Amino acid sequence: MHTYEYPRPALTVDCIVFGLDAQQELKVMLIQRDIPPFQGQWAIPGGFVRIDETLEAAALRELREETGIYDVYLEQLYTFGDLARDPRDRTVTVAYYALINLVEQKIKASTDARDASWFPLSKIPKLAFDHDKILKTAIARLRGKIRYEPIGFELLATKFTLSQLQKLYETVLDHPLDKRNFRKKILSMELLIDSGEVEQGVSHRAAKLYQFDESKYLQLKQNGFNFEI
Repeated sequence: MHTYEYPRPALTVDCIVFGLDAQQELKVMLIQRDIPPFQGQWAIPGGFVRIDETLEAAALRELREETGIYDVYLEQLYTFGDLARDPRDRTVTVAYYALINLVEQKIKASTDARDASWFPLSKIPKLAFDHDKILKTAIARLRGKIRYEPIGFELLATKFTLSQLQKLYETVLDHPLDKRNFRKKILSMELLIDSGEVEQGVSHRAAKLYQFDESKYLQLKQNGFNFEI
């Protein structure tokens, strides 16, 4: 049996989940830890990687076990390895971020989580470990990437209005966008499918509902198409 010459740090995964609620407010999923260290404090969902699973499989498992969230867009964010980030042992974590629509996902706390809840970005409590740093990194990545890749559609319902799409971008980027220019630009890409339906149960004039044409985008991307907002 081979013996490693050097000690090996523990390996964990952490999952920053961004969600958009019915009022178009951007929120992040947090769990309240039920075990030490930082018992009772809020944290990003995550846990230790098992010896027989990949990093992404571990991230998806932890999300499912701690929050009940599954089948989500997941992308690797960054590796965090500060020496004192975990008081238990030398621990390196690989962070992922996920994007979901809150209306289409239900959450529940389980395993080592006392509670699981959505928090607006403006009301994030002090987080356990170095999770404040991880969350700030994820927000910066989201705001940067949403400008050049259509990941924002993961936050919307399957069918959406142009106003909801613009509000999403304004919420994530944290600044207003010119309505005329935004619509002209997004429609000129020809990546939206007119569903033939309109909003239901609204007091104002019902707007058209669109869907994102992901297959067309992937085809255009192969030919060098540049998505930019």
